[in-house]
Amino acid sequence: MVRGAGAADIDQLAALAARFYAEEGFATPPESIRANLAMLIHSSAARVLLAESEGRAVAFAVATSTPGLEHNLVAELQDLYVLPEHRSHGVAAMLVDEVMSWARAYGCEVVDVVVDAAGDTRHALTDWYRRRGFHDQGRRLLSASLSDGRSR
Repeated sequence: MVRGAGAADIDQLAALAARFYAEEGFATPPESIRANLAMLIHSSAARVLLAESEGRAVAFAVATSTPGLEHNLVAELQDLYVLPEHRSHGVAAMLVDEVMSWARAYGCEVVDVVVDAAGDTRHALTDWYRRRGFHDQGRRLLSASLSDGRSR
């Protein structure tokens, strides 16, 4: 079952997200993940989803929306994680379907997802997303930290 997450789900979500970030080698500390999840759960411009099996949280997804010039409103599937023992059972597809439905209802014109090279190598994410209607736009995501104390 996939449903919108609420404040009462923060412990389960934070545990899943911390596991996801640790498995994928992301450096965000667990306390930051938890605080960011709490903010996203309460944001009208975000959708946090939780998938459960037999009353246990087994997956989550986070999508946000932002206004844009190219596409009036853009949704981004920022995070998607399924516990390893629940993969290949359609849970991720259900989460993506729910994100697409939310984005459409919210008025978004497009849903973007960022696939990093390591994730693609380990999980064949580009092919997986292509099978769900996503297209490679030939763009690159470049990021500049605003909190590392360095000036440019």
